[in-house]
Amino acid sequence: MTNVRDRRSASMNMTPMIDVVFLLIIFFLVSSHLAQQETQLQLDLPVATTGDAPGNPKTERVTINLKSDGSVLLGGDTMFLAELESRLGFERESARLPLEVRIRADQQIPFGQVKPVLVACAKAQIWDVSFAVIE
Repeated sequence: MTNVRDRRSASMNMTPMIDVVFLLIIFFLVSSHLAQQETQLQLDLPVATTGDAPGNPKTERVTINLKSDGSVLLGGDTMFLAELESRLGFERESARLPLEVRIRADQQIPFGQVKPVLVACAKAQIWDVSFAVIE
């Protein structure tokens, strides 16, 4: 004779799974907002007649914005050129895929202000550098 108390219904506690799903939703919302913020900065980009299509799915991308007043923005943070090299080195080491740097520079900026950014990329051993332009 079996006891009714020995029969327990098998049930799962769904609370941890729901917590993880909500954390993932928040993570993707925040990360997509930051990615959009980098490219929505109003810059008067240079015009080019030729170039490659953007986006290589086998790389991670970091966007550097150069404003007309000479300020450098990486990930929405204004920084000095001296700290740009170390930050790029950190980004390269923490990337799971090869790192690509996209430079968005105002067309009024002389090359003398873009060159230190290229040098910082080279010192951080990042060789995949592209420029954002308007077709």
